[in-house]
Amino acid sequence: MNLPIERVDAALMNVNADGYLLDADSSNGDQRYLSGLNGHDPFITLYTPGTVHLLIGGTDYTRAKAESNATDVARLAAYDYETKQKEDPKMAKSDALSAFLGERNIESVLVPDRFPHGTARGLRSNEIDVIIDDDDTLETVRAVKTREEVAAIESAQQATEAAMKRAETLLAEADVADGVLMRDEQPLTGKSVKSEIEVTLLEHGAALHDTLVSCGEDAANPHGKTSGPLRPNESIVIDIFPKDLETGYHSDMTRTFVKGAPSDQLQTLYDEVYEALEIALETVQAGVTGDEVNDRVFTFFEENGHQSRRKDTDIEAGALHYIGHGVGLDVHELPVCLPGGKELEAGNVITLEPGLYYPDIGGVRIEDVIEITENGYRPMTDYHKQFVID
Repeated sequence: MNLPIERVDAALMNVNADGYLLDADSSNGDQRYLSGLNGHDPFITLYTPGTVHLLIGGTDYTRAKAESNATDVARLAAYDYETKQKEDPKMAKSDALSAFLGERNIESVLVPDRFPHGTARGLRSNEIDVIIDDDDTLETVRAVKTREEVAAIESAQQATEAAMKRAETLLAEADVADGVLMRDEQPLTGKSVKSEIEVTLLEHGAALHDTLVSCGEDAANPHGKTSGPLRPNESIVIDIFPKDLETGYHSDMTRTFVKGAPSDQLQTLYDEVYEALEIALETVQAGVTGDEVNDRVFTFFEENGHQSRRKDTDIEAGALHYIGHGVGLDVHELPVCLPGGKELEAGNVITLEPGLYYPDIGGVRIEDVIEITENGYRPMTDYHKQFVID
């Protein structure tokens, strides 16, 4: 992948560092982005202007040479790692890494804030200058997506929509008996809907560690879950945020349904959240800050009588969370639509997810993925927002 990482070069120049260094496995978004490798174990990526170098264990070596972005790939064993591991396990990796850096004339490295402390300490003991990247340079770079990245997110979104359709079909096919939803003469549970979602995702080349299916009072918690039977006439919030297994890119979508007839209060909540999403969509474009997007939505909620986190972080009902976040190799990444959120840029891919939550009424959240453009946005979610399922 051809990465637009000129900002990394500028960051290196600003602090007079020779290279940018990562020590993580591929579940770390920065590592997957810079190395291009889906490695199973932690490994080292060194970026110097125009080149990427990997230092890796033997298990992933061959695949790294074939699949990564690296200009060159070196084995830990080439730096006497096994012998050093027996002599001084705490310094073995740092000594091998120091030798690897020395071969490439690297005397100083810029590292992310969450760089392993032990690795940094070992490098410093070997007179390598380790500088903390307080500006989150790689996260900022990753926030502007290439067309290839956008396509990867769209693939994950297609899997998400297939899984949401499966969940909705289960609700549509359910009958009502004794105050619960029934399917095949068995209660339709949040756990069973979650399982069907996960199977559908796998069938479409995606997977996730978790998904949220919540009903009624559970749905009044933004991260609530319902394992047991789902009930009619109550809000059912389904939040699906999978990763494409091939590319590692995520998507994120939430829909709220009710099987039966919502109360007037619940219908009002849904209508207000729907309008809040429209307000957010009318606001977003390059040059507008995430703070402004969040502010407009929270102002709308407050003008309609809802408490908001913006005014009171201790509230337990109302607008409990901020409005949006970037999505990519991490399901939550830059940019953010919350207080202090910076200017949006063309090429950002974000979700917008307004929500309102009341334990005595239920919860409502609607979430779409969009790509920011110079004059507004391009929708990446193509799924209806029908609330009531007959």
